[in-house]
Amino acid sequence: MPATVVVGTQWGDEGKGKLTDLIAKEMAMVVRYQGGHNAGHTLVVDGETFALQLIPSGVLYGHITPVIGNGVVVDPGVLLAEIDKLEAKGVDCGRLKVSGNAHLIMPYHGELDRATERRLGKNKLGTTKGGIGPAYADKASRVGLRVQDLLDPKIFRQKLEVVVKEKNALLAKVYNRLPLSADDIADRYLGEYAPRIEPLIADTVSLVHEALDAGQHVLLEGAQATFLDLDHGTYPFVTSSNPVAGGACVGAGIGPRHIDRVVGIAKAYVTRVGSGPFPTELFGSVADDLIERGHEYGTNTGRRRRVGWFDAVMMRQAVRLNSLSEIALTKLDLLDPFETVKVCVAYEVNGERHEHLPYHQSDLHRAVPIYEELPGWGADLSAATHLADLPAAAQDYVAFLAEQAGVPIRLVGVGPGREQFVHFAA
Repeated sequence: MPATVVVGTQWGDEGKGKLTDLIAKEMAMVVRYQGGHNAGHTLVVDGETFALQLIPSGVLYGHITPVIGNGVVVDPGVLLAEIDKLEAKGVDCGRLKVSGNAHLIMPYHGELDRATERRLGKNKLGTTKGGIGPAYADKASRVGLRVQDLLDPKIFRQKLEVVVKEKNALLAKVYNRLPLSADDIADRYLGEYAPRIEPLIADTVSLVHEALDAGQHVLLEGAQATFLDLDHGTYPFVTSSNPVAGGACVGAGIGPRHIDRVVGIAKAYVTRVGSGPFPTELFGSVADDLIERGHEYGTNTGRRRRVGWFDAVMMRQAVRLNSLSEIALTKLDLLDPFETVKVCVAYEVNGERHEHLPYHQSDLHRAVPIYEELPGWGADLSAATHLADLPAAAQDYVAFLAEQAGVPIRLVGVGPGREQFVHFAA
């Protein structure tokens, strides 16, 4: 049975959690394929809010096996705290599986992340300071510790002593930080974390292939989004992994022929957290209204998000990079009060019109959005359950976005609740 990928098409925070949760009804397995606990997914189920960081959204369904794939970096303390919070709310996490090949986030990763951001000052990247980037850097440098190392205390301590010696020299000589104790770290990871995590560790590549071979539906869930991709995003203001659909193959351990559906998640407007270019960024009262109506504050950090009008130039690039088969649009209801809404259909750079994303970052920083202005609908969409419930102007807006993107919009979110969506075929 082919797999489905869900990927963010903007700078994150598009509502992937809700749409993944919705699509997951049909699935037997949901796999997180990259990222770390810097990705927050918020779901509202029967009026109760669930904020997920590492655990795949499918955990809220009893028939689904949630899997943390090999492409994820895992902070075991964060993972166990998330499990405890979910189980306190009655959510069974016993089905969760964690790849033995996933890399561990260690205490020195967080120290280095925070120290680097402080040193960069006004040029900081805007990371969540959770150690995700340094953990991926160690993975690429081949000095990382993996989840499976928790199962072999001797190997764990040997690897840790070598790495901590190097990290302490860096922390002390470059960042003037106090050294970390390898023994203290080992005692915590092996004595506190390993006994609880060991039952969850699995050969997740085999689990995924067994599910596919059995004809079961598998959903591959990305964190962050297309324009935070290490290769294809607005570098260097990006994450340290590959959220694009191609990253799902690497992060879950399957080949591209296993994927036949790629769902791109997009907000009806655009947001981003942290630094970096943002051609359609809004300021003033319109921005403030969107931020307050949409509760546009980071799930993990609480940071206020930057907001802007929908960017069709970005969307066309996301369609290309991910081979999107369809789009699910979220938060259409947040535009309810506006008399008119704008869509960026092209950029002007140095007097030239660009309908596709400029490859050079300097051009993107200089890009001036070219807008099409559409009438608003001035109605509350939150109770809509069918296409006919949407005002004509709202339907026209969605149809215009689909036309600009070049792929159909199949689902439209009209509120935060699990069932607040409308099927749309544009």
